[in-house]
Amino acid sequence: MYKNSGEAKEFAEEFKELYHDTDVKAAICAPFPQLETLVEAFKGTGIGVGAQNVHYEKEGAYTGEVSVPMLQYIGVDYCIVGHSERRQYFNETDNTVNLKMKALLDTDIIPILCVGEDLYQREAGFQEKLVEEQVRNALRDIPKEKAEKIVVAYEPIWAIGTGRTATPIQANQMCSLIRETLIDMYGEETADRVIIQYGGSVKPENASEIMNMDEIDGALVGGASLDPLKFIDIVNF
Repeated sequence: MYKNSGEAKEFAEEFKELYHDTDVKAAICAPFPQLETLVEAFKGTGIGVGAQNVHYEKEGAYTGEVSVPMLQYIGVDYCIVGHSERRQYFNETDNTVNLKMKALLDTDIIPILCVGEDLYQREAGFQEKLVEEQVRNALRDIPKEKAEKIVVAYEPIWAIGTGRTATPIQANQMCSLIRETLIDMYGEETADRVIIQYGGSVKPENASEIMNMDEIDGALVGGASLDPLKFIDIVNF
């Protein structure tokens, strides 16, 4: 929950000057009021725009919510689903995550599914069981031709906004677990098409080491994405 629409436009103008189209996909996931501004600002650049949340119903008496068709109309490319803060503060459950995934996969908006454990769960050794269950529950009743379009972001909750970072080996192990779960659910060909990211205090100083791990395809960047210079350093890792 950062930047008003004016500040978002300033960010976009600065970032466009720094960005050169490469084989690295880049997108900004912003609060709802900034989305239309960013879609317009990034037209023709190859830079995507994503929402941070969505409701699973197409319309109805859900005051304060935003639907998938509303995002479609604006021209949004991505939508984060099940971010740890949504689960922790706003009662997001595996069931609502599954409903949102299904709603988005009926459209051309790509869901970025977030999974991950908190410090207590990791110290108790539950992280693998928990993350596998989150992946399976999120993709319940979703066929492989739709599942192959998704992005999965592993975000250890204990490494978000704390300055702590999972070691590259820890991050790689969990991303490998996610890939193995997808292979078990859908087969190797489909699982290989899924982009698996790491998210947890990613910054220019650690981006290369993290993203050069075998099982990590990219990064879900938090605070460092607020600064165009820091974010472009990560994009250009």
